[in-house]
Amino acid sequence: MFEDVRDKPSLTEPDVLALNFIRRPAPYLFRRHYRAGLRSHIMEVLRPEDVSRETQGTAVNGITRFPRARPLRMLRIFRTRFRSLEEAEAEVRRVKVIEAYLAPDHVARSEEFLVDYVRDGLSEILLCGLQEFVEGEVLDPWSPLDRSSLCALFHQMARGSADEPGERVEGWLLQVRSRAEALTGIIKRMIMETRHVPDLAGVGNLLVTATGTIKLVDINNISRVSFRPGIDLDDRGYPVCDKSIEALWLLEQNLFRDSPWERDPIYREFLTPERMREVEMLVKRFRPGPLPELSDYEPS
Repeated sequence: MFEDVRDKPSLTEPDVLALNFIRRPAPYLFRRHYRAGLRSHIMEVLRPEDVSRETQGTAVNGITRFPRARPLRMLRIFRTRFRSLEEAEAEVRRVKVIEAYLAPDHVARSEEFLVDYVRDGLSEILLCGLQEFVEGEVLDPWSPLDRSSLCALFHQMARGSADEPGERVEGWLLQVRSRAEALTGIIKRMIMETRHVPDLAGVGNLLVTATGTIKLVDINNISRVSFRPGIDLDDRGYPVCDKSIEALWLLEQNLFRDSPWERDPIYREFLTPERMREVEMLVKRFRPGPLPELSDYEPS
């Protein structure tokens, strides 16, 4: 009996090549990405020649360099078990809601596809995605995000550049703040119009690029926003909606606006001291476990 790919803590290239829907021989190589997803396996899709240069090196002006292979795409294999095709299609529709608002500037675009996953003679629906690879540094809403912190991110990305970083950092800082204002505005409009919010709270879910663009790269946990008493939990028991809205507010406060939360109708609902204390209690009790089947999901 083969172990279900959705239950494995991580995947190797042989695991991917053993999947019934992967063409063999595969024209690409697969390598586990350093970010392990709770809701999906994340594999880099690489050209063999790029991996060869990374491992064997290439001579440039008499100096041997080992440039890291840049992924063509990120292959995501979702861990969720779907009870029906309708449930799987509903999940894809939620992703498309996010892309409709945030693409192309603020989300790593993904091409979702549903496949028949055959294991031990049984066939089940499996959701996968081929996602744009975004090169950048993690933008953590809970970090200071002051000038010093942002400059540190910029210099990390500028290492090895032929240009003098000091000449470009001021323009980059302005761009980051401008793009943060655009991103938060779009997400707030999406919340009010669709009652959905993506997971902005997860570690590494937001990246800032060398051009100052801010992109959402994790689109696997999209929650409903309910303007009513009570704190909603996701299917793992985490208050992701409340924490995502808190992250949204922190981005505003730290990057471009310093204003009381009471002035905004979204923050006024979710950021009261009493509610935030209750949310933090739920966060402390949170222990990620197996992802349950989607049985009660109600598509929009």
